[in-house]
Amino acid sequence: MESLEARVNRLEYYQKLLLQLLDKEKVNFYKLIVESNLQENEVNDLLNLCELMSIEYKKQKAEGLVIFSPLLTQFAGLLNPKLNIKNTIEALLKQGLFVPVMTEFYDLLKEND
Repeated sequence: MESLEARVNRLEYYQKLLLQLLDKEKVNFYKLIVESNLQENEVNDLLNLCELMSIEYKKQKAEGLVIFSPLLTQFAGLLNPKLNIKNTIEALLKQGLFVPVMTEFYDLLKEND
């Protein structure tokens, strides 16, 4: 009988192979989740964070604010440490999630490069 460790190793290998089959432009965010080994609750936390940032962005924009660096700083501070901020923003954008706020964040990151 095959050991549990051998089975887990095989599944991890298959997972890597499956990731290579994915259309990277359409599923960037999902690919990021798998590559970062996020648990379901961590993904839910991230999506909730993005939703909160999106709501706050719309609120601040409606109030006439034009500088959103503090919001980006807040996002970065609350982001799961397994995730890179730039890669996360790019993946969300490429998958079409939270586009207005992520576009703003992406532009702010580009200015700081």
